[in-house]
Amino acid sequence: MTSDEMYQSRRYLATFNSRNLPQMFTDCLIIGSGIAGLRAAIEAARYGQVMVVTKQDAFESNSAYAQGGIAVVLNSSRDDSADLHIADTLKVGCGLNDLDIVKTVVNEGKIRVDELIQWGTRFDSESGELEFGREAGHSASRVIHAQGDATGREIIRALLEKLMQSPNVKIRANHFVVDLLTHQNRCLGALVYNDVIGLQILWSKQTILASGGCGRIYQETTNPEIATGDGHAIAWRAGAVLQDMEMIQFHPTTLYIAGASRALISEAVRGEGAYLLDKNGYRFMPDYHPDAELAPRDVVSRSIIDQITKTGSRFAYLDARHIPNFAKRFPYITQLCASFDIDVTQDLIPVRPSAHYMIGGVKTDQNARTTINNLYAAGEVAYSGLHGANRLASNSLLEGLVFGAIAGEKAGRWIADHPDPIQPADIVSPRVTQQEPQTLDIQDFRTSLRSIMWRFVAIRRKADHLTEALEAMKYWGRYVLDKNFDRPFGWEAQNMLTVARLITLAAEQRTESRGVHYREDYPKTDDIHWRKHICQCRLIDE
Repeated sequence: MTSDEMYQSRRYLATFNSRNLPQMFTDCLIIGSGIAGLRAAIEAARYGQVMVVTKQDAFESNSAYAQGGIAVVLNSSRDDSADLHIADTLKVGCGLNDLDIVKTVVNEGKIRVDELIQWGTRFDSESGELEFGREAGHSASRVIHAQGDATGREIIRALLEKLMQSPNVKIRANHFVVDLLTHQNRCLGALVYNDVIGLQILWSKQTILASGGCGRIYQETTNPEIATGDGHAIAWRAGAVLQDMEMIQFHPTTLYIAGASRALISEAVRGEGAYLLDKNGYRFMPDYHPDAELAPRDVVSRSIIDQITKTGSRFAYLDARHIPNFAKRFPYITQLCASFDIDVTQDLIPVRPSAHYMIGGVKTDQNARTTINNLYAAGEVAYSGLHGANRLASNSLLEGLVFGAIAGEKAGRWIADHPDPIQPADIVSPRVTQQEPQTLDIQDFRTSLRSIMWRFVAIRRKADHLTEALEAMKYWGRYVLDKNFDRPFGWEAQNMLTVARLITLAAEQRTESRGVHYREDYPKTDDIHWRKHICQCRLIDE
């Protein structure tokens, strides 16, 4: 079997017979405990039993690490309105946004944020009034934060507290979803694993995928270790359509300390007036864009890469020394920098771009439905059409709130209308015949994959680099995808390779530059041929 055939043929990663495994039942299965998953659970629990499964602790998600805020227009004024928020989102999205989806998120977003406030979310305020900040790409100050730079943690805290009030919800931490269970294009639940029981079958009437992003396939990333693209990979193997997978957003400013993990330096720091300097102390962003440091993220990221290449450096500097009360406004960032002996009131902060947010994902409609019956997707794992070819800063938490609620409500209503008990199916996954010797250093493979993705499929792309990356993936596919692993570390590696290949294939196909996707060999936007989406789907015979 060729490598390409292996990518197409591998339906389930584990060998199992559904009749022989421990079984659990729930009305609604939610995969992921970020903002989209928790908001979906709150809504679905109004209609039936809900089970939330998460691969680590329930608090561990991309959302919990979000320093930036939520972009929302709560009350229109002379300076801002929902129409302006919509216009900013469309401008940054470079022609690929779905206008109806943008309107839905902006208009329903204020309802969802009001709910968060009612549920006890402590957003920053002054004299009883919410504080609104401005971030890159926004024409007005409309971004609210919590504890300065801990917005995600505060929202997750409030959602978990709200969720715990419902008797209909169970949370299963440290449960790894190996694959979605399907029959005749209908999702029946999931095959899950935990260290105590091993493999289990979790049958559900409705399933909501809210598993987050895939930043860990890149060497340089802001994402936590859990972000290995599992949701994208399991949806692909199940036969769901994935859309615009080439669209990866790179955050311009992550703390660069050699040997340390990349840590986010929030967009809001530049919103407060911080400057980007090169190694010579020159403020270079005005040379690249009229909005300077507040240009869209893709522009700032490419500009930093260009400038550090031009000056022979590995990083640029963020100058926040002139910002008053920095420690009060950004306590986490202040502590983070101090841990590396950087005094933000006196020192420059070394920064460079890192993979941050997956814009592409599992294709969904206005009701958060995927192309597989009984399967919904929300949050970073989904492609809803909100972001287009680039994400406006602080729109992602808003999207997770809105589409998490929509997915939970739609799934819940279906459950209420179908009270009959679940009928388990007989699903058998045979053992895969290994083409290569069993010996495989998984850690070495993961490191190599992340390196090649960073070098060849990151901020700047071109045909020969994409071809080289695909050749490497073809080679890796022969001895990674045919393995029968029995632990999450191996399954994650297979998922990472699957998602990396989908991203690279889409990047090779889009022969233009648009938003976050930049081709050095096709540097211009081509609306005539490429103002359209790239869809990928694994053909499946069940």
